[in-house]
Amino acid sequence: MDNSYVSLISTNPQDVKVSSTLDKSTGKKHLTDSNPETCWTSRQGPGQYIHLTFQRPAIPKRITIIFQGGFVGTKCRIEVSESSDRPEWQTWTYIHPEDANRRQAFDLIIHRDKLPREGIRSMKLVFEESSDFYGRITIYELRIEGVLL
Repeated sequence: MDNSYVSLISTNPQDVKVSSTLDKSTGKKHLTDSNPETCWTSRQGPGQYIHLTFQRPAIPKRITIIFQGGFVGTKCRIEVSESSDRPEWQTWTYIHPEDANRRQAFDLIIHRDKLPREGIRSMKLVFEESSDFYGRITIYELRIEGVLL
């Protein structure tokens, strides 16, 4: 683990948006509250996502996620944008989490032709596939680490 990385997720709840929430007890605030007893759960349906806005331009280096087994986004498209106001999304890479109840870390390989030199201001995790038949996603912890520019 590289100690020079910093958390890129803001503590401002306005900087985290989600496609849906099953109910108030599983809201988006639980994605980043550092409490292992709370979680975000989406409603059913394909294309569930998490949209993050960074306070400053950044280069993400690592994503760490703890899913609830059985409700895992098994194919996740990572989209990025240089803008936080009106994002123009471009696909950066994919991650493929395992259907498991454990912390999973994914080092993000920098594709020079797909990541703006000046860094990004927004990132979206789009869950294209889920281990749940109905497409629900449950996450207990989400961390995005990298370098602020």
